[in-house]
Amino acid sequence: MKVATRSRAGTASKGEQTREAILTHALGLATRIGFEGLTIGRLAEDLQMSKSGLFAHFRSKEALQLEILRMAGERMIESVVRPALTAPRGEPRVRALFERWLQWEQSPSLPGGCPFMSASFELDDRPGPVRDFVVQNLRDWMDTMAGAARIAVQEGHFRPDLDLEQFAYDCQGIGLAFVHASRLMHDPKARARAQSAFEALLNSARAPARAPSLAASSAEASSRGADSAAAPPRAGDRARVATTRRRR
Repeated sequence: MKVATRSRAGTASKGEQTREAILTHALGLATRIGFEGLTIGRLAEDLQMSKSGLFAHFRSKEALQLEILRMAGERMIESVVRPALTAPRGEPRVRALFERWLQWEQSPSLPGGCPFMSASFELDDRPGPVRDFVVQNLRDWMDTMAGAARIAVQEGHFRPDLDLEQFAYDCQGIGLAFVHASRLMHDPKARARAQSAFEALLNSARAPARAPSLAASSAEASSRGADSAAAPPRAGDRARVATTRRRR
């Protein structure tokens, strides 16, 4: 695949467009062959570019890996977090975050799935800046889920004594199980089982007085919030997105 660049006058230079095209291809490739398998030489061969040309952009394999993960983090915010923040506060937003993440994990642009999941399996015992970046991103994601659950408590949707960190941990566990079932085991029921596990988690988190009616209204509201042109997020929600972006 040869890198092609199109003119976008006033928005990016040709060099910036080339760099973005390289990273976009590298991101998809890394989810298939792994971050350690992604070398400047392999990428140069794939893109029909010279190694020296790629080296001028990234200087090292580690720098390339970090740039790929930064791009992945930005895309995850745009594909998952920002749209979910248009859902109503409370349980609908928690649901929207989870469902948007499932869609992200199965995105056609990510043939090997969520790059942070892939990198976490590959780099868990390899200390260094790349592993540190992956760890911070996963912590940010779990903080986002815990924060959404905290708002659900404040809105009266979830019970006041809910352990927010445990809730986020359980969400992450469902995500990991989904990745294993769908990608490793090719279980045709992987998505349905993940949804069922998530519904059970929501049911256990709900405030007792609201549990009977909230499930249906939450599913409807999160779907409506994710798929329609909803109002912009509140100032506090925009701040959370900005904080997540700064961490990356």
